[in-house]
Amino acid sequence: MLGSIFCALITMLGHIRIGNRMHHHEHHHLQAPNKDDILKISEAERMELSKSFRVYCIVLVKPKDVSLWAAVKETWTKHCDKAEFFSSENVKVFESINMDTSDMWLMMRKAYKYAYDKYRDQYNWFFLARPTTFAVIENLKYFLLKKDPSQPFYLGHTIKSGDLEYVSVDGGIVLSIESMKRLNSLLSVPEKCPEQGGMIWKISEDKQLAVCLKYAGVFAENAEDADGKDVFNTKSVGLFIKEAMTNQPNQVVEGCCSDMAVTFNGLTPNQMHVMMYGVYRLRAFGHVFNDALVFLPPNGSEND
Repeated sequence: MLGSIFCALITMLGHIRIGNRMHHHEHHHLQAPNKDDILKISEAERMELSKSFRVYCIVLVKPKDVSLWAAVKETWTKHCDKAEFFSSENVKVFESINMDTSDMWLMMRKAYKYAYDKYRDQYNWFFLARPTTFAVIENLKYFLLKKDPSQPFYLGHTIKSGDLEYVSVDGGIVLSIESMKRLNSLLSVPEKCPEQGGMIWKISEDKQLAVCLKYAGVFAENAEDADGKDVFNTKSVGLFIKEAMTNQPNQVVEGCCSDMAVTFNGLTPNQMHVMMYGVYRLRAFGHVFNDALVFLPPNGSEND
């Protein structure tokens, strides 16, 4: 019995501590493009860029999340080029793709495979989020502006766990089409990308994703603005402001969040609608916004 437990432990550690068997890769921070560089691009090139960025959004949901599900559907997902919900079981209330499992890692695997098999020729970036996440898709597209999707990008809010660095699903996960291609090639290889995270205890779905991607030569990268602030956030705006008021009372705004934030997490349905109001609807009369680049909404979209 002890021998079996020892073997199981070695197997589990083998899934996590694979860094020594891969080529060395230094984690680095990726920043948004410089706004001055955007101004140097011709208007015709800007228009082409605005049309070329295609983001497919994956939202993993369970029946108990029905109120969040409704809020996400009514708010930020309208700004994705396409958004689909992947549920643990068949739900009549909302249209979704049934993954027929409540295991979050299996749901994530199946959702990525579905997205790649069906949309690999239509979208170059894939964004996955929880139903408690609010995303500003235009800021995501701006961040990705000078990133080549034919390169293996795996972006978001990174966390280090032992030798493993992974992107937290709480802040949302972004994969380029090249990373999706590499991941898809490993989903059928249980030695490198097992359906179960460990034989003794399970590891979270975002850590398991990082393990699979690491075998494919794809490594987690932290997304930041030009000032080094995170743009993918694992907390809500309210919590960040509360922390800033305690830790930096004289610089609450500066100490809170990036002006180009892409995500916030831990929101209730009502907070989703408040965020939608603040981000997309509230305007100061007489103040004109002159962004150098405009991301046009998808055809047929109801976005704001």
